[in-house]
Amino acid sequence: MAVIKTNEEEVKMLARLMRAEAEGEGELGMLMVGNVGVNRVRGDCIDFRNVRSIPQMVFQNPGGFEATQKGYFYQRARESEIRLARRVINGERQHPASNALWFFRPTGACPATWYDQANTGRFKAHCFFAPTPEDCPDVY
Repeated sequence: MAVIKTNEEEVKMLARLMRAEAEGEGELGMLMVGNVGVNRVRGDCIDFRNVRSIPQMVFQNPGGFEATQKGYFYQRARESEIRLARRVINGERQHPASNALWFFRPTGACPATWYDQANTGRFKAHCFFAPTPEDCPDVY
């Protein structure tokens, strides 16, 4: 059962984001990017207050995703990414992105915090960061 409201075009949009941000990190990396996106829609907290849909989340500025801001959010969603997007929309979570609202690719080690959120771990090149349950209970 879906944890956020979507339509077919929004599923494809999330799939495009997952591909653009983490295609090189395989299915698991793309699922983690999807987790962050879904968490931002669910959360209604911190920088994501009033972000209630996938398009609002994908194109949020400031605070959005590098793929949309730097111009590599142009490839269509393939069936494999669409299936992955449906999995995260239906509530599947992958650690360290389970409750994360942020991720980024540092040049070195992951910092302990990012925007006052704790580092929850690294997957390949990306570091993930989650708020406390008190700051953002809807992502837990």
